[in-house]
Amino acid sequence: MIPSGLRSPSNPRSGAPSPKPSFDADLLRVYMKKLLQTNLSSAVWPPARERDRVKQWMKDIGERVKERMLEIQPKGFKFIVTTQITENLGQGGRADMVCHWEDSDVVIQEMFANDSLICICIAYAIRTF
Repeated sequence: MIPSGLRSPSNPRSGAPSPKPSFDADLLRVYMKKLLQTNLSSAVWPPARERDRVKQWMKDIGERVKERMLEIQPKGFKFIVTTQITENLGQGGRADMVCHWEDSDVVIQEMFANDSLICICIAYAIRTF
């Protein structure tokens, strides 16, 4: 038994688990769906000499999703956003994703397609502490 004068002072937080911040995936999913529909509903796959336009669309979408993620949860998460836009030539496709990580980490995937293009946007919110 350790004499009481040699014990470390008690920490009031040591017994209680610290609450883990959570990221509201549903809020972001709604935003992403509306963002893709609004920005791409009338978009047409550009000719080869104007492909930089597609790069700009991907950059703009990715930046806006990241900004929204920071509004939803500004601290405690690392954010990753990937956006892919391809020409829609009538090809079929399927995408599934499985992630194994902590309960507080989330991944949100949204897809948009029209007669001309297909866009897949994936956002990851990974807890940093």
